Amino acid sequence: MTKINKELPPEKREELLGILETRFKKNMNRHNRFEWAEVQARLEDNPEKLWSVYEMETSGGEPDVVDLGKTTGEYIFYDCSPESPKGRRSVCYDHEAQESRKKHKPENNAIDMAASMGIEILTEEQYRELQKIESFDLKSSSWVQTPDHIRKLGGAIFCDRRYDTVFMYHNGAESYYAARGFRGLLRV
Repeated sequence: MTKINKELPPEKREELLGILETRFKKNMNRHNRFEWAEVQARLEDNPEKLWSVYEMETSGGEPDVVDLGKTTGEYIFYDCSPESPKGRRSVCYDHEAQESRKKHKPENNAIDMAASMGIEILTEEQYRELQKIESFDLKSSSWVQTPDHIRKLGGAIFCDRRYDTVFMYHNGAESYYAARGFRGLLRV
């Protein structure tokens, strides 16, 4: 198995930091108590985390800092794209669900994609907290972490926002749709 280099070349690192700084300054409502210089320093001290933010960005997530871990002091990046990230759609929930499909298997699944990117899929609670900042997924939906008791029965849950309300739904974990992906978070 080939090991993936999880460190960005200098030119990609600088390009990404520029994108993140512009987004950070444009969306101060998401993080008005943070300073960009502190966030940047933390990212530069954690090259693997910066690589994960790059993966979030290149898959359409538009990552931005929206929280600070209360006990850890970590900056928490969330996917802040208006709709579920385009590069992470048309995926079923997890590997087991993907393998269970007899026909038309999707190329990937949300759990494995998140793990390969070094990020976590949002929980329903985190998804609802993100929706308090801005309105997301008005036309798309996002898989969220599914409790084990639901997953053991073959289901998985997803959320979206319609009618100015955040809804949580269920589906078979093997389901996948062009408008459903997943949102993630990264602690730095």
